Amino acid sequence: MTTTTDELVSYEDALATYDPVMGLEVHVELGTKTKMFCGCSTELGAAPNSQTCPTCLGMPGSLPVVNATGVESAIKIGLALHCEIAEWCRFARKNYFYPDMPKNFQTSQYDEPIAFNGYLDVQLEDGEVFRVEIERAHMEEDTGKSLHVGGATGRIHGASHSLLDYNRAGIPLIEIVTKPIEGAGERAPEVAKAYVAELRELIKALGVSEARMEQGQMRCDVNLSLRPHGREKFGTRSETKNVNSLRSVERAARFEIQRHAAVLNSGGTIIQETRHFHEDTGSTTSGRVKEEAEDYRYFPEPDLVPVAPSREWVEELRAGLPEQPLARRNRLREEWGVSAHDMQSILNAGAIDPIVATIEAGADAASARKWWMGERARRANESGKALEDLPITAAQVARVAQLVASGDLNDKLARQVIEGVLAGEGTPDEVVDKRGLKVVSDEGALTAAVDEAIAGNPGVADKIRGGKVAAVGALVGAVMKATRGQADAARVKELILEKLGVSEG
Repeated sequence: MTTTTDELVSYEDALATYDPVMGLEVHVELGTKTKMFCGCSTELGAAPNSQTCPTCLGMPGSLPVVNATGVESAIKIGLALHCEIAEWCRFARKNYFYPDMPKNFQTSQYDEPIAFNGYLDVQLEDGEVFRVEIERAHMEEDTGKSLHVGGATGRIHGASHSLLDYNRAGIPLIEIVTKPIEGAGERAPEVAKAYVAELRELIKALGVSEARMEQGQMRCDVNLSLRPHGREKFGTRSETKNVNSLRSVERAARFEIQRHAAVLNSGGTIIQETRHFHEDTGSTTSGRVKEEAEDYRYFPEPDLVPVAPSREWVEELRAGLPEQPLARRNRLREEWGVSAHDMQSILNAGAIDPIVATIEAGADAASARKWWMGERARRANESGKALEDLPITAAQVARVAQLVASGDLNDKLARQVIEGVLAGEGTPDEVVDKRGLKVVSDEGALTAAVDEAIAGNPGVADKIRGGKVAAVGALVGAVMKATRGQADAARVKELILEKLGVSEG
């Protein structure tokens, strides 16, 4: 019987026959200064293998020590996910061989996670709220990094040799595992994307990680199976590993739904396996047959004492939790007076925190939204950067908004000022001075420019006098050109109509 197919059925046909069931496993790299079980630095960008020691390299005789901040971060995440926090839990050794794992086992948690039985409410683009149940959140360490050299794809197949960097080995991870996600139907891929997006916002709000997916600080394994309508038993699942963008999470789930349906419709069976997602095609390819838990030969870690957080400490951490991101967005949406669609766009652009900071720096909400969305969001998207990584601060954006509100800048000039700041030309005020960008407010200069525009365009002036007031735009444009865009367009229009003895009404 065949087990694979290169064909896909349409998404609609797949959903007409099968119900998708998902399980999402998200790994979050904690932002601690040192690794989970040793004192090695976690700073990015160091020379390969320069941030290692006998402990994270698994040398004989070395002993691990638990990172207290890592435990605290795990508890915060568990509490924010409405989980129960274990009164007593311990680490386990997950045994398997892989070249980038120097100890030949991963220190993780197995049957005794630090947090379990929680949930996260996520909001879909149309406002519907879907509850995702959380099975567990447990502590573990990351592996090293393999670099396959000489091939065309960067993968081991076709490579001439491989290099290993163990700087990442031992960095603290929290793995968050959902319970089976059922009932999403055709919206399953959207639910997967929304869940990972909401989880990322939550992690960032807690301050335990920057959760930058493009840097591998947060990555998702998408488990998916199909079952015929009306059947309770789950189908065989596939696991698409290390998906590192929100869009890719959605695409991977959608592709696997279509692939599974094609295999099942052809009479084949699904292999339980890991798969790789390909950004360029939106498709997945087979990785390796997936092991079951018993294949890892878990056993309690003999070199680490159990973790038993006191109830007083847990409640202290609970009391310090920030506002839930969904509740915060709903509050801000009401305060800012924007629609649910607009707030979703702001969230997608990563602009919520920059806008809040700009308002706190003195701008009104409408101006803060205006100057962060649009051109700034486009610039960030094109450069592959987060908005907050652009070389302009919330205080500087607030200053630009103040200059517009005071009449010193119009929108066109303000955009030039922001471009100057982004180009490293200084503060908004310094850019204004260097480029000479202030609005021409001298009435004498404006009047002279208006007179010149009227004299140079007698036909247009006659049309306006004859009642075609809309033609005034041509004269306003002439004045703006003469003043290099530094005139107040509204005032210019008023002066032109006054000169021609025409009322706008």
